[in-house]
This record gives sequence, C-alpha cells and structure tokens, in this order.
Amino acid sequence: MRTDSACNVYRVNIESRGECKRPGGKLVGVTVACAPDNGHVVGCRVDGDFFVEGDDAAVDRYLRRLNAALLDIVQRDITQCDTPPDDPDTVSYLERIARDEHVSVTGANAETILTALRRALSACGRDAARPASSRLASPASVTAHDARRRATPSAASAVPTSSVTITPAASAPQASRGLTPPTFPGEWHERWHRLAPKIVVDKPRRPQEQMDVDVQWSREVAAGERPATIRFWQWASPVVVVGRFQSIPDEVHEDVAAKEGFTVVRRCTGGGAMFIEPGNTITYSLYAPRWFAADLDIEESYRLCDMWLIAALRGLGLDVGFSGLNDIASSHGKIGGAAQRRFPPIGSGPGSILHHVTLAYDIDAVKMTRVLNISGEKMSDKAVKSAVKRVDPMRAQTGLSRDGLIARLADCLTQPDGPGAN
Repeated sequence: MRTDSACNVYRVNIESRGECKRPGGKLVGVTVACAPDNGHVVGCRVDGDFFVEGDDAAVDRYLRRLNAALLDIVQRDITQCDTPPDDPDTVSYLERIARDEHVSVTGANAETILTALRRALSACGRDAARPASSRLASPASVTAHDARRRATPSAASAVPTSSVTITPAASAPQASRGLTPPTFPGEWHERWHRLAPKIVVDKPRRPQEQMDVDVQWSREVAAGERPATIRFWQWASPVVVVGRFQSIPDEVHEDVAAKEGFTVVRRCTGGGAMFIEPGNTITYSLYAPRWFAADLDIEESYRLCDMWLIAALRGLGLDVGFSGLNDIASSHGKIGGAAQRRFPPIGSGPGSILHHVTLAYDIDAVKMTRVLNISGEKMSDKAVKSAVKRVDPMRAQTGLSRDGLIARLADCLTQPDGPGAN
C-alpha cells in the first residue's frame, strides 16, 4: 500500500504477461494482475494484433466478457499446469462469448488465448518476488520471464477493457514466389469496374488527423455521402500507429520513440504496429460500399481489395504476392501489411468497408527495431527471424521516387478495363 500527496490509498499489483502465436495466426498477449499480499489474480486482459469484426458495442461487450471470463477461469482453477490448452470445456466456455455477441475474430482462437494465459500465470508465480514498474491502463504486457507492478486506486481494482479473440485463426496461403502470378475471379474485376473509386493524393496531415479522417470518410461512404475513394496519405511527422487491440507499452519503446520524435497513435482497425517516417512509406486507404466485398469471407476480401496493388507492382517488375492473411511480400521479404474494418449503414446508406495498407518504400529498419518492441514470440513462425531482414523496401526494387511510384500506382487504378486488369 502507498499514498500520494492527496492521501489517496493505492494498491500496488504485480503484473505478468504471456504471449502465444500459432503458425499463420496473430500474436495474442494476456496480462494478469496479482495482489501483492496473497498472490491472488485480480484481473486479466487480452491484447494482440488479431482482428475482431462487429459493431462497436458488440466488440466492447465481447472484450469485457472475455477479460472477465479469463479471470473466472483462473479463479475456478481451470488453468492448472496439467490442464491441456484444448480442454473442451474451457475452449467452449470462451468460444460461446463470441457467438453470444455475434462478433467475428480472425487470427487467434481459444487455445492461443489459454496458452498465453497459462504463460502469464507461470511468470507471475515465478517472478512475483521481483516486481517492477508497469502500466495496465492501456493494453499492457510483459514477457513470460518478466513481472511488473502497477499502482492502482484501491477502489478501482477492475482491469480496463482491452481486446481479445476467440474464434479459430484463419489459415492463409504463403506468398507467391515468382513462379505463377496470383489469379483472381473475373467477377472480382467486374466489382472493381463497377466501384470506379475516386483517387485522392491527400495533403500532409498530422498522425491523429490521419486516424480521424479514416473514420470520417468511412462513415461518409457508409451514409452514401461520399463516393468510393482511394486516398494516398501524406505524413507530416514520424509516427507509430498501433492496432486497435494492441498494447502500446508492449509494442513500442515509448521513451525511444519520444527521443526519436515519433508520436504514437491508435487506429480503428486491428493488426500490427506501423513504423512511419514521412517519405519512407506509402499508405493508402480504400473506402468502399459494403456491397463491394459482399458474399466474400475475410481472406477473400483482403485479396479483392489488394488485387489491383499486386497487378500494379508486378507490372513494375516486382516479384510480389500475398503472405498470410494480410501481408504483401516479395521473394525477398515483407513489403507491407493491410487491415480492414466494416462500418454499418448510416441512414439509408450502403455501409462501408475500410481497407488500408502501408508499404515500405525506404524504411530505416534499424531505427524501426529501436522504436518497436518486436518479441521473439511474434517472430516464432517466420522463416526469417530478423525483423530487419524481413523488411524489403520498394525503393531499391523499383528505382522510382516515392511520388513517381504513387503516380504509377494511381495509373493502374485508372485502367480502362479496371484495376488489376490482365
């Protein structure tokens, strides 16, 4: 116990974090908070770079219920070391929450969450004797070999809402390696031809303004007040953009980021962190009516939205294809990543799908590894274990200036037969 200058009494909880990532899936982290006097777990929270689709209220309820369920699991001693991660009763208990709230989770499942929880509990028991400073105010985490402390008002022992996941992770094909270009159904070309998006090369904007514009334009399309649009972003300052369900303290070395002049903001979509310096990345957003991706599953919708990009980059001589659910990769490494979110109809509007992509143009990968906290678990299923070597900037591959490359991409979007036409 301790007090501050206003004589408020605070409880110092011990926190620990566990992580789990299955091949082809997304990273899941679970942070548990333990009371220092008796070691009892008083809160659990899930975070990660997975995706959760559903209306905002349903997603919020789902996350709250998932965090509460993990605490209930711990208190009911379900996660003992001799209980397998795929214990049917426990898995069913977690999966039922997603069904109840009618949300769709991609990139993680009950087994990965339970494995991360077990690792967090193991770390808490092993390291409880050496607490350190912590923060559980936003999705926070520590490694399975680390424990931390957090000062919390004694009247507020509940763990803040974060993000979670409960449905099976979607399997996804590996990147195309230059043998056969990806092929797309003819009907997808017809969708693009009908969409005929307006192309906007935007003015430079500050990081938070970029996030706000993405939501605003998505809602305008959802209301039928804006036509389908592709916006190429221009950045006014360096930024790290974390995913909707990630933990900022565990994804970003915040002190290093501040010294390097980076702002940290959170976007409205799931997925991983984006490291951005003006002139070194190409970011664009597609704002489309929901009919554009109607009757497609999540993986197909990513392919549909990025088919024009694959065609454009291949037209420039790059050996590119899809990797996993949402990455664009060349035969040399990752080029970029995508994320999506669906917005419900507003009034009599059609609803909308937001699909945005960040591509590495001339990224400083060494600085990136100083600013971002890239855990070993996150890299565990990668063929190339070095985050630096996994990035494959397009400047070296194309020989084009950034503005010149954007112009070539925009040209592809205006082909008479539609984007991605053969």
